[in-house]
Amino acid sequence: MAIQISGSVLLNDNELEWQFIRSSGAGGQHVNKVSTAAQLIFDINASSLPQFYKDKLLAKSDHRITQSGKIIIKCQQSRSQEMNREQALTQFIELVQSAARVAKKRVATKATYGSQQRRLEHKKQRGATKALRQGKPQI
Repeated sequence: MAIQISGSVLLNDNELEWQFIRSSGAGGQHVNKVSTAAQLIFDINASSLPQFYKDKLLAKSDHRITQSGKIIIKCQQSRSQEMNREQALTQFIELVQSAARVAKKRVATKATYGSQQRRLEHKKQRGATKALRQGKPQI
């Protein structure tokens, strides 16, 4: 089965490594005996992703991407292993798709004349208020 990343990018299901581990936190006996948390591991360098995606993902500063170039996503929100698996896969697809988005270039703007005047007026008022507090105490 293939995972659809974008219109032209497909990933083989065997490129993803799944581990099912015990969830942390409260939950009583159920948490202690059932491995419901899903952990997805994906090696960026060894994958069939286009080089553009690999470069963007490796340059991205995301806590889920390790220095060795692996994506590790752990999902333990649900009590169901299958739901945790689906959520982890959804997060993975969103992360890879976010690498393809090009950020809109910022256009520098200038402050309006009115906003500059309001800022200066506010500074004068604050300065006057503080100047009133500077008086020496009467003995």
